[in-house]
Amino acid sequence: MNKSDIEWTQYTWNVVTGCTKISSGCLHCYAERLANGRLKRFYPNGFQEIECHPGRLSIPLRMRKPREIFVNSMSDLFHDKVPELFLLQVISVIKQTPQHTYQVLTKRPERMQEFMSKLWLEDGVALTWGEQTPYEGLNNLWLGVSVEDENVVERINWLRETSAKIKFLSCEPLIGSLREIDLTTGIDWVIVGGESGPGCRPIEKKWVEEIREQCVDAGVPFFFKQWGGVRPKINGRLLDGKEWNQKPKM
Repeated sequence: MNKSDIEWTQYTWNVVTGCTKISSGCLHCYAERLANGRLKRFYPNGFQEIECHPGRLSIPLRMRKPREIFVNSMSDLFHDKVPELFLLQVISVIKQTPQHTYQVLTKRPERMQEFMSKLWLEDGVALTWGEQTPYEGLNNLWLGVSVEDENVVERINWLRETSAKIKFLSCEPLIGSLREIDLTTGIDWVIVGGESGPGCRPIEKKWVEEIREQCVDAGVPFFFKQWGGVRPKINGRLLDGKEWNQKPKM
């Protein structure tokens, strides 16, 4: 568990590391860049190797103070190479630590929806597959999907089909216009940000404003993370002279 520089969360919990590219938003993956750079010693077989870390599962159990926790900033929890048993163990820890808020973001919403739809509670804590008691979502588990351009908006529909109490979109890196997305049905939060690092693709202010206005119209909290760029801190995160730090309230 590490303190995070990501503006919309507090800590990262990387119980899985490694990933593979699945869409255009992955082109300049920051996690891959870190894994091939200053974190290379932790990836002896390369970033594409998906590795689960059971030894890290118990970390939130030892933390009493409430925290916002981004699950897997260096991977995708619902990658098809993450075993179902390990997913169950992760969800079980989340169930046992209601003081924390967990934010899970995926580019693989089909697997997320399938997995979550088959969960049921056993003894109020452990979660298993089955047809018995339906799982109705945990108050402290937020599920989100990455939506970087119009080519992947179908991910939103998969997200809507989950039982998550908070459903959110991460439009980062925003690389195209999203001027007509439905935020009125089952979407509780939208994060927007430009791409950062070497080779980053530019973001247009119009794209950001389109999403902000849709959020305002739908009454959905809007969070603007950054303009991006090779050195994103220089470009900052002000939009029309102010920071947009809205978050959902439970």
